[in-house]
Amino acid sequence: MNRTGRKAVMIAIYLVSALLLLIFIWCIMSPGRIRTYDGKNSLSEKFVMDINGAPNGFFINSQDTDNPVLLFVSSGPGTDDYVFTDKYKDMKLEEDFTVVYWDYRDMGIAYDKSFDTDTITLRNILEDTEAVTEYLKTRFGKDRIFIMGFSGGTHIALQAAREHPENYHALINMAQAVTDGPERDALMYDFMKRIFEDRGDRASLTKLEESVEKTEDGGIVCKDWYDYVALLHKAGGGTIKDRSEFEGIVLPILFARCYTVKEKLQYVPAMKMYRRTPLAEELDGFDYRVSVRSLEIPVYFISGESDYNCPWKLVEEYCDIIDAPDKGFYLISDSAHSPLWENPSATCDVLRQIKESVANE
Repeated sequence: MNRTGRKAVMIAIYLVSALLLLIFIWCIMSPGRIRTYDGKNSLSEKFVMDINGAPNGFFINSQDTDNPVLLFVSSGPGTDDYVFTDKYKDMKLEEDFTVVYWDYRDMGIAYDKSFDTDTITLRNILEDTEAVTEYLKTRFGKDRIFIMGFSGGTHIALQAAREHPENYHALINMAQAVTDGPERDALMYDFMKRIFEDRGDRASLTKLEESVEKTEDGGIVCKDWYDYVALLHKAGGGTIKDRSEFEGIVLPILFARCYTVKEKLQYVPAMKMYRRTPLAEELDGFDYRVSVRSLEIPVYFISGESDYNCPWKLVEEYCDIIDAPDKGFYLISDSAHSPLWENPSATCDVLRQIKESVANE
């Protein structure tokens, strides 16, 4: 072998060695552990268990299990959100609640590629919600718990609260999905156009125009939701304010300590699988301003002031429409789609106020 050949071999060896070292470090950084506490009534658990014949995942954080239980219904639907609790350490909701982050059937840490996805229907998930709620009430000795949906999880939490109000102190939904109609698309479009024009970003403006169809009456309809949301992230109104999808979602997943390597590798396949389920078809064309106009329990909505994934103006309108014993709309500054983690101080203050107001009824 000549000198050039030997040099090429050595470079290849160094590159492979560096790659193996990076993989080794990544594995070390993926222990699958969640935050823990010192108090005698504290609790930190991560587990998967069978609910109604389906795998369900749970992360439980509590500094005092005597506190009220808050069932946190994951977004998507089908996206595990504990990654943000792992990344944004200033979010300490567990000081006021026993927080149960729920990965419903066959998603997140409960993903099993052999599971029958035809059973992922709204009816089955609502029955799972009732079973999970009963499990938590029994385990923690509570007559009622709080339920909180996030983004795509608000579909589930809203309808669970409507069907079984006796189970819940209140419904607290963050980034409420109100409708998938042209009003939502138009609000997103106007926001993105204004941002891109202010930046002088002609390339993004061109992509924005290519991503929508304009109706004869002047309406806006996006052609592909996921491409549209990718542009929204670029405009700063996506999952995390002023963060791209890569910065706001991909990197936190890659470097999260709460997931094992296997759980990280299955995160995206589980999320994408949910887009092809009967549930996804059932949720198409929803408008809760028409279909869910009243609840028998208090309902509170929390939105980020830069959230145009679930535009906050639609959430505020929905709060005005819905009839409930008590209700409130809270707009959180310095945040987009995920105010609980982006501005944890303000959001946790709101949740604390809600807890105290409901407790005093």
